[in-house]
Amino acid sequence: MTDENYILTIAGFDPTNGAGLTSDLKTFQAHGLYGLSVCTAVTVQNTSEFNTSHWLETEVILDQIKILFKEFKIDVVKIGIVQNWEVLSLIIKELKKLNSEIKIILDPILKASSGYDFHPKEDLKALDQILEQLFLITPNYEEIKNLYPDKSIEETIEHISAKTNLYLKGGHRTDKIGLDQLFYKTIVQLNIEPEGKDISPKHGSGCVLSSSLASHIKLGIPVEEAALMGKRYTEKFLSSNASLLGSHHLTNIKT
Repeated sequence: MTDENYILTIAGFDPTNGAGLTSDLKTFQAHGLYGLSVCTAVTVQNTSEFNTSHWLETEVILDQIKILFKEFKIDVVKIGIVQNWEVLSLIIKELKKLNSEIKIILDPILKASSGYDFHPKEDLKALDQILEQLFLITPNYEEIKNLYPDKSIEETIEHISAKTNLYLKGGHRTDKIGLDQLFYKTIVQLNIEPEGKDISPKHGSGCVLSSSLASHIKLGIPVEEAALMGKRYTEKFLSSNASLLGSHHLTNIKT
């Protein structure tokens, strides 16, 4: 394994392995990458029920990050659930200190599929400073509506995409379900129409798309092409079987 093949996920542990850091690791491996992981929380859930999340102390999270950077060259990281924006800010600060050029892909998980709220009554203004440190953010329609509650979706898209790349996942759209969009500098860079057949819902599909996208970026693929390839990989995952837990298959990408 060469230094160029390492990629990091900072996320929660899901006992079903359908979402969270173990899902990210499976996705990384399917793209020919070696996934490193930092745990932020241990969740109590299955595919249909989310009971609670036991958050790790911030110091423990940061210690995990520091020791990995002592041994491995890490230039792309995907971040999933974090307890709050304050903890996320500290994580990003540490990552930037260890590698000022690191590319951070944030999947801003605000609610589990069962409706569990990860960030209850939180002041989201701190997100402005976080966005400026990111390479890409990948909310779905439900998440983006909650990021800035005082703004419309259109205003939120304009606000976020003025600060960083925005990949808006369309699985929860009511107008064109499955239509994903990539924005930058308030402009739509890419509309990605769904093409998958025999698609069925999957636990953790949002994690898979974000980690696939991160994998393609790690492989040096431009963000527009990475977005399209991440979408197509996720569609294969969604059509892999009829259950709520999808299967991963190796891609044809050469590393």
